[in-house]
Amino acid sequence: MTDARQGLPGLLDTEAIRKDFPILDRVIHGDKKLVYLDSAASSQKPRQVIDALSDYYERHHANVHRGIHVLADEATALYEGARDKVAAFINAPSRDEVIFTKNASESLNLVANMLGWADEPYRVDRDTEIVITEMEHHSNIVPWQLLAQRTGAKLKWFGLTDDGRLDLSNIEEVITEKTKIVSFVLVSNILGTVNPVEAIVRRAQEVGALVLIDASQAAPHAPLDVQALQADFVAFTGHKMCGPTGIGVLWGRQELLEDLPPFLGGGEMIETVSMHSSTYAPAPHKFEAGTPPIAQAVGLGAAVDYLNSIGMEKIAAHEHAITEYAVKRLIEVPDLRIIGPVSAEDRGAAISFTLGDIHPHDVGQVLDEQGIAVRVGHHCARPVCLRYGIPATTRASFYLYSTPGEVDALVDGLEHVRNFFG
Repeated sequence: MTDARQGLPGLLDTEAIRKDFPILDRVIHGDKKLVYLDSAASSQKPRQVIDALSDYYERHHANVHRGIHVLADEATALYEGARDKVAAFINAPSRDEVIFTKNASESLNLVANMLGWADEPYRVDRDTEIVITEMEHHSNIVPWQLLAQRTGAKLKWFGLTDDGRLDLSNIEEVITEKTKIVSFVLVSNILGTVNPVEAIVRRAQEVGALVLIDASQAAPHAPLDVQALQADFVAFTGHKMCGPTGIGVLWGRQELLEDLPPFLGGGEMIETVSMHSSTYAPAPHKFEAGTPPIAQAVGLGAAVDYLNSIGMEKIAAHEHAITEYAVKRLIEVPDLRIIGPVSAEDRGAAISFTLGDIHPHDVGQVLDEQGIAVRVGHHCARPVCLRYGIPATTRASFYLYSTPGEVDALVDGLEHVRNFFG
């Protein structure tokens, strides 16, 4: 596919980049060139990551940390080397603050459970409050509902404005002296909204509350500096940033990881074990019970190398140009309504929309027949759909390999959808 608008400022050399992604050469439904617009759900993988996984399994696989043979040493070096790469990628003060999980959902659950079991001053109980937002992914809603049910804590949330932003007009009433944790998404997976981190963190710090940021839709797309965010925890996942599935990250401040209890018990997370009691290893191993996702971590390390080789600032500029062009083209489509901010200035690269009274599932199916892969449904954010009175949305999402020509293909495809349904 050739780009229809290569004159857009800030575009990467997508022709070269796309050669790194074998799947983008696929032809589906007989003669349709794949147009992949579902990277917010899961990004595609470059050859460099695929090769790193193959090399690990073919040459280096063994369990990590406790072996004294060559393969165990090599596997351990690769696994811990991936931790070093992730720590540098997010500007973590210490590599020991990087915990590997199986996905962002596990990272978020890890924090929720730690706080439910913690001693003062971190314990969440019936006299405390938990704060989230109405735009959260279900993974940042359900763990807090479970914690509130288990402890008696009160669950509160920020609502949404009509244009898809957080309503912070009552921030002092939502985040109070009783608040123990404020957990919110940096970039919404359904609305594309980039949230005002500084204002929320500042208020949380005023009342002594901890802050957890879900950066799953941020880490793949722009530089992520956990120190600049000034949060206490940051979670994200590998499969949205060119890495494998089965690997996520939780970053936490060192002093908190030292004080808080482990989430899972088992091998590697212990220091000593007797039949009467156990003591725990220091972080990060304290939170990595059992055999970890070794190959997946190696793949994530390769993904970090790949993204760094291109440059996160350049990736952010490319996606901004593509998103700005997509918004411009989509608002020209009759009966199309973007759910979320229409301005491309402060939004991410996922655009959700409705098309008249055509159900999003029908939109997605007809687009698929044309080779265009989009996401349809609630996007694990059903409260957002309820807020805007819609059954679901169609979502197109872009990444470093997305082109203006693919945006044009989407718009042409939507015209075909409109004609198909009369």
